[in-house]
Amino acid sequence: MFVHPPVLSSVTFTHQVDELSKTMQTIIFDIRGHGKSGSFWKTLTYSLIVEDMIQLLNELQIDKVFLCGYSTGASIVLEFLLTHPERAFGSVLVGALSEVRDSSLKRKISLAAMCAKISAVKPLAFYVTWSNSDNPKLFWKAFKEAGKGNAKNIEEYYRSSLKYNCTARLPEIKNPVLLVYGAKDHGFHPYARLALKNLPHSQLVFVPDVKHQIPTKAANELNLLIKNFVVQTMERSPGIQLG
Repeated sequence: MFVHPPVLSSVTFTHQVDELSKTMQTIIFDIRGHGKSGSFWKTLTYSLIVEDMIQLLNELQIDKVFLCGYSTGASIVLEFLLTHPERAFGSVLVGALSEVRDSSLKRKISLAAMCAKISAVKPLAFYVTWSNSDNPKLFWKAFKEAGKGNAKNIEEYYRSSLKYNCTARLPEIKNPVLLVYGAKDHGFHPYARLALKNLPHSQLVFVPDVKHQIPTKAANELNLLIKNFVVQTMERSPGIQLG
């Protein structure tokens, strides 16, 4: 089950779905006010997104899943593991952060939230999808979906990301976690070390020659890491079956 960051949609995981669906069931969804999902008049929060994920799993009659979150989508996965650990076998966190602590990232997220606040969704969507695309076809598809986003919900997702901090609670997470970061994503390396230090059952991998946009620009490497992680977790828990 894949979780995307603000502005982007489930299209972000096109390469993962195309490859991983050959051997396992994959689940993608658009967060409220993103992509094909309708907007929501109440404030969009991490806890609400997690509850939507639980409702989706219940609707699909799926008890437990492997989770994969990208960027602040990985923060959503951390919240899921903290509140509903029994519904997850484990998780792959791509460019994860348990809190936003450096001024540079705070400025970037604040600027994106400001763009959403003034309803500049299309320019924001263009910038984000361009940086997260590895070919023109994927860019136009991702841009089309991102441009449908609701400005209010996008801003709320960004604001929630600025405020969220679960670092002190990371030791509570007992699920196995694979941490994946780009070797060139130097600004996120402190977050990688922070997560590795505090997550009791985690392992860390740096993907060579890539920055933050791993799902699209290092898709083959990420897909292989996900496959291996699932297999290793299954070997430790033989009762797991894939659809």
